[in-house]
Amino acid sequence: MLLATSGGMDVDTLSNEEVQRYVRHITLPGVGREGQLNLKKAKVLIIGTGGLGSPISLYLAAAGIGTLGLVDFDVVESSNLQRQIVHGNSTLGMPKVDSARQRLQDLNRHIRINAHNTALNADNALELVGAYDLVIDGTDNFDTRYRVNDACVQLGKPLVYGAIYRFDGQISVLNYKGGPCYRCLFPSAPPAELAPNCSAGGVIGVLPGVVGMIQATEAIKLLIGIGEPLSGRLMRFDALAMKFSEIRFKRRTDCPCCSDLRHSTAHAPAVCADALPTQPALAEERYIKPRVLKQVLEHPSSADVLLDVRDASELEVCKLPGVVHIPLAELDGQLDRLSRDNTHYLICYAGTRAEQAASTLLAAGFANTKVLQGGMKHWVRDVEPDMPLY
Repeated sequence: MLLATSGGMDVDTLSNEEVQRYVRHITLPGVGREGQLNLKKAKVLIIGTGGLGSPISLYLAAAGIGTLGLVDFDVVESSNLQRQIVHGNSTLGMPKVDSARQRLQDLNRHIRINAHNTALNADNALELVGAYDLVIDGTDNFDTRYRVNDACVQLGKPLVYGAIYRFDGQISVLNYKGGPCYRCLFPSAPPAELAPNCSAGGVIGVLPGVVGMIQATEAIKLLIGIGEPLSGRLMRFDALAMKFSEIRFKRRTDCPCCSDLRHSTAHAPAVCADALPTQPALAEERYIKPRVLKQVLEHPSSADVLLDVRDASELEVCKLPGVVHIPLAELDGQLDRLSRDNTHYLICYAGTRAEQAASTLLAAGFANTKVLQGGMKHWVRDVEPDMPLY
């Protein structure tokens, strides 16, 4: 774990410059100097500096949170800039935590920023979470969400949760003053094969702005001690309908994390389907490497069929020429479109869905079935590096 800190300050008082800077806060009923000083004394950990982490970190830095911790292991890519507004063209290729720290320090030199250039995992979760007063979840995968939640429950830290997918968002406050935790709401993740693909799902660029600002608002309320937090309430936002709705939920007596049963319950990690680093699901001869498939395409046969089982929206970004498109969810019902005499080369984003499709075809008697090893990710890596990828 790499740690970088910047800024130095006296957390016991507000300087005249700080009073002037935060005057619109200080004049608010229920905030005043004391509330602003609470923000200055606070240490907030933000997991992820992407779509959600961008507005969260920008608004909390502007608000005067004294110490911000940023956790991310990724680097800035051009595809991030559609929604990850804390980054920019000048920081492409830079570690996200360093890019964000540079922008946030420019926004407010009165705060301290800790850049943790690492993934949050089983080895460092308790150490990272334990160093802060409050944690904000800006992640995009089930595994980290459960790991963050479990660490917060174990250490008694409140957690501000947010999630986005396509045009929809969710926000809640978890583990606050005996309130429910993430596993009370979602006891376990969906099976990996049913979980949304983390890269393929897509998201409208403004959605994380809405959700992230609500998360930042909840964090500020908790730190100052004002208003009614979203504890026990899941707020849902539908951007297409422009509607907010709310679901109330309680702490579960059988929660595998925060109930009395927690010591006897094992927590299984959860990840999106295309992120699974599993053993090959098929026999070795059922896979074809990208460069070998390229050779097949250069000398095509009428019996060769490229079958892409991704969602239609994914093909808008990248696809191989001449593919037959049948989404995985529809494959069972469309087998009559295919001939058992042909050789089918199955394609998806990273290989997992293609393996599932291959199993379906093989069970239905399609003996000549192969999977593009590593999917479009490896095709772009090994064959067409200039092809756009999501």
